[in-house]
Amino acid sequence: MKQPASTPVYRLTRLVARHAGGTRALALQGIELRVDAGEQVALIGPSGAGKTTLLATLACAHRPVEGTFEAFGHRPWDLSDAERHRLRARLFLAPQTPPLPPRQRVVTAVLAARLPQWNLWQALVSLIRPRDPEAAYRALVRFNLGDKLYARVDRLSGGERQRCGLARLLLSNAQALLVDEPLSALDPALSQLTLTTLQQEAAARNAALVCSLHQVELALAHFPRIVALKDGRVAFDLPREQVTQAMIDELYLNEQPPANAPRQDDLATPLAVGACL
Repeated sequence: MKQPASTPVYRLTRLVARHAGGTRALALQGIELRVDAGEQVALIGPSGAGKTTLLATLACAHRPVEGTFEAFGHRPWDLSDAERHRLRARLFLAPQTPPLPPRQRVVTAVLAARLPQWNLWQALVSLIRPRDPEAAYRALVRFNLGDKLYARVDRLSGGERQRCGLARLLLSNAQALLVDEPLSALDPALSQLTLTTLQQEAAARNAALVCSLHQVELALAHFPRIVALKDGRVAFDLPREQVTQAMIDELYLNEQPPANAPRQDDLATPLAVGACL
């Protein structure tokens, strides 16, 4: 459902959160962020900057300790458990390493995206006889994985497991798509295919897409808005045309440069070759 212009998908004000791993240390401090329906945002920043914790927070899977967090006009942690569960059905978080049961068939793992739409009996029956294998196949084909429909998850490579997890996203009804490092195990051709598929799907349903990436050059080529995190804070939040090489250098100061980091010439003019949708 398209969101009214006055109601953002996300609004974060002075948000503070601890690490999602359960430590007491702060991972996010003073985060100010607004994401509207249909926006496509790349999260960049060095390892440990807080990208994964921010995505978990946006997915209502991790409770902040301070500040204001609103999703679709609601404050999730003020809702009842049942209300928050219904809100989470409007969100989809694709972690870098998807939690796929190793002995499960790919078709069943992908169809698990439909669980919020099914009752208990439908879910149990689908474990034995998949309810809609054709839908799972169509989702897998979009990630060049159609031949793995009935393979076991533990027979997949790391990159295939990533794409299997992303195929789940296509079968969800989510209006906020949260994707954590989807390209870490993919070659360049599959990386381009994956980003294009995610962006096409987000555009088709007017969903917000927030995607964390280590590949700065792909973030700049594909996403119209770049949010950079460093030390748990927003270093900058800009249209990609305004991101300069000096900003990238400062962001990754004392860090290993991202693979294939853009050259100065690449950032001198707007990157018009991307798949911004």
